[in-house]
Amino acid sequence: MNLNIKIREQDFVLHPYGAAYWPEQEVLLVADVHLGKVSHFRKHGSAVPLKATSENFIKLDQLRKEFDPEHIVFLGDLFHSSMNLEWNMFEEWIASIDNRVHLIVGNHDIISPLKYQTLGISIFPEVKVSGFHLTHHPTETPGHFNICGHIHPGIKMKGAGKQSLKLPCFFRSSNQMILPAFGEFTGNYIMEPEEGDRVFAITGKEVILIN
Repeated sequence: MNLNIKIREQDFVLHPYGAAYWPEQEVLLVADVHLGKVSHFRKHGSAVPLKATSENFIKLDQLRKEFDPEHIVFLGDLFHSSMNLEWNMFEEWIASIDNRVHLIVGNHDIISPLKYQTLGISIFPEVKVSGFHLTHHPTETPGHFNICGHIHPGIKMKGAGKQSLKLPCFFRSSNQMILPAFGEFTGNYIMEPEEGDRVFAITGKEVILIN
């Protein structure tokens, strides 16, 4: 189940997959997909199922069908490292869609920009639009609300006993929202909310506001 929120009078739909849709701009925001990480793990002997390589593309297609965005903006770390099997899958996926795709470059994005430009993908270090600043790394920009990735935010929830549960989350502070990592096997960095922060945990099926 999605969760609708407002930021500076703009609507944002937070999806259980970890993406956010901005209807006023017809933009789907996705952070830290880390394509190629599954193939990287398999190459180094990790017992990761081969079918996991297609999971990110399946989820992206489901988001496309649900929101029908004009733009898909990847907030950095689209690929985990150098080109491998999943680049071929990515090329096929790009050829199959009619959305305009943009990449805000992250620290893991070492594949040549020319490769993306050949596929019709626009590359930017950052984007400012309608009072919002889209980046990979968390950034403070006077007069703008920052939407970013990089951190892979998560929250640790404790039960009445000693049990605990770690979940990825959207982490919103007064002037920033950090998106969870979209990709499989990316891990989470446990956040420590301060007064006024809002935490939206994701379970894969719903987005939940954590008080």
